[in-house]
Order: sequence, then structure tokens, then C-alpha cells
Amino acid sequence: MSYIKKESYSPEITSELTEVYTSIIQKIGEDETREGLVKTPERAAKAIQFLTQGYEQSAEEILKSAMFKEDYNDMVIVKDIELYSLCEHHLLPFMGKVHVAYIPNGHIVGLSKIPRVVDVFARRLQVQERLTHQILNSIQQTLQPLGVAVVVEAVHLCMMMRGVQKQNSMTTTSAFAGAFEQVETRTEFLNLIK
Repeated sequence: MSYIKKESYSPEITSELTEVYTSIIQKIGEDETREGLVKTPERAAKAIQFLTQGYEQSAEEILKSAMFKEDYNDMVIVKDIELYSLCEHHLLPFMGKVHVAYIPNGHIVGLSKIPRVVDVFARRLQVQERLTHQILNSIQQTLQPLGVAVVVEAVHLCMMMRGVQKQNSMTTTSAFAGAFEQVETRTEFLNLIK
């Protein structure tokens, strides 16, 4: 597994996906040979591979690549991390922000690694609830901090473009472990991310 983002695609998988997207375009009644659509199946094949590359990445490797011994044991917060993912129910995007905090217990991690961990799990077919816990669990298990907190705020195109068609709804999920299960620590974190 690798944590380096890359835009190299398997020719075999790209070819197979291109055929699938060509079929989809035909099935919805469009002409796949129309000028604007000629290259769309291949572009879509590459896009879906990029948007699901998290399956080939390891959050543990990312975190371990930049763990440093440090006596700091106060809250570390990385907030407003951009989130882009695909809803596993409709294959439509959901997007928003992730706020992550942890209290070190002998080790800190390079700050850029927290957004990378978010991307590992976001670049999969997802539901927001699972994503929230995957981020928390990977940090908790790898760093073994005194506590971890994760809040995800997102809008879901599956709710906005189809179904109930509610354009102004936001979904918030949260998960807390260790010291963040204490009301005062949790409250401090929630106040700091406002």
C-alpha cells in the first residue's frame, strides 16, 4: 500500500471501466459518438479510479511515516479539512469539512498527515457515519493518544439533487474517544472549532 497520491491508472481497469461508462451513456439514450461525449467514458473511468484510490492506501502507514517522540500533551487540532467523498448508496458526491483533535501520549504526528488520513477514508465509497469513526479509529489505534475527537460537517448531493431535494441541509457527525469522552474536554474542542 502507498500513501502517495498518484494519477497513474491501470490500463486494464481503465479499459474495462471505459466500456462500462460507454454502456451507461448508451442506456440513458445519449449518443456516445457525439463530439462532447467521445472521450467522456475514459475520463469518467479515470475519475472514478482517482475518487476511490483510498482502497489502495493505508492510514496507518501515513501516520507512522511522521510520528515523533514528544512530551507535548495538550490538545492538537486540525480543523476545516476539506472533504470530498462518494455516497455509497447513489454514487453521488458529499462534501464538507472535517475537524480532528488529539491529545498526544508521547508521540505527535506531522500535521499534514491528519488531512491525508481523512483522504484515505474519503476516497472510498462511503457513508458519513462510518467515515467519522474510521478517521477516529485509525488515529486512536496508531498514535495511541490520550484522546481523539472527530467532527464531520457535510452536504450530500444525493439529498440535494434527487430524493427530498433539500439544498440547505447539512449533516454533522461526531466521534470521541479517551479524554474527549469527558464533558469539559469535549466542550473545549467544540468551542475551538466554532
